Amino acid sequence: MFALVLIIIPGVIALSKENFQKGFEIESLTLDKLPLAFYNGLYAYSGWNNLNYVTEEVINPNRYFASDISTIIWSMVTVTVFYVLVNVAYYTMISPAELLLSDAVAVMFAGRTLHGLAAVIPILVALSCLGTLNGGFFGVSRMLFVGAREGHWPPIFSMIHIHRHTPLPAVLLLYPLTVLIVIVGEIYQLINVVSFASWFFMALATLGMVIHWYRFPLHPRPFKVPVAITFIFTVVCFFIVGMSLYSDPWNTGISCALTLTGVPVYYLTVHHFHLPHRWRHIFNYSSLQLQLLLEVVQQEVQTY
Repeated sequence: MFALVLIIIPGVIALSKENFQKGFEIESLTLDKLPLAFYNGLYAYSGWNNLNYVTEEVINPNRYFASDISTIIWSMVTVTVFYVLVNVAYYTMISPAELLLSDAVAVMFAGRTLHGLAAVIPILVALSCLGTLNGGFFGVSRMLFVGAREGHWPPIFSMIHIHRHTPLPAVLLLYPLTVLIVIVGEIYQLINVVSFASWFFMALATLGMVIHWYRFPLHPRPFKVPVAITFIFTVVCFFIVGMSLYSDPWNTGISCALTLTGVPVYYLTVHHFHLPHRWRHIFNYSSLQLQLLLEVVQQEVQTY
């Protein structure tokens, strides 16, 4: 937030001294890239759903739901206001062409306006990225943990550390995957690859909510969301995902292929009754050794 404020203040000052009419001059407008623009924009606002991953770790979840929703609303409003002001500030000093060619827009802006503090911006950006990674590891590891507990993932990932009570195997799995993704991918390519799978499964989840509401209208629910909002969100998600198949078939195809790799993983590590006995023995032995090495046990085993 401090980095955003450092950018907004000189941007507002510059805006008061010159007009802003050329900020959105473009040579052409192609609607086929609209889904990719949505992906990049929505990625900037991602993280709103991380709070939901840790619901079961809260003492009073019913009270938490209300605070969770209010937290999401206020944080989204705050982020929206600050991001709009930051983008306005960028265009007071950087042309659209320069902005598209820049690898670090905030650093370029700081070099032109904050001469004495230009070196501080990369540090603040790095700290922001570190916070994002921390939130991602905290949330996604819980998703892997619950998936394994429900039988959709190898049992070793449903275990928690005997002292720290954290899903250590699920956390450790994310680190080599993150390093591999960073090495082989470019930022916009990675956003498109990740966003397709992410928004596709969000659409399936909200569609499941609508179907569940229709099939079990009297089922008790800790909190309620208007059906119209859920329906609109689901339709928009499917629209963006479907259009991205046309806008960027290569990265979207990669995302589909990576998603489908979960099928053989499931049959080899969970639903493995067709595997030879020796293979199952090796898998079970490896899981046991990892459990001993990491000092993890099933959550139900905990008695303290």
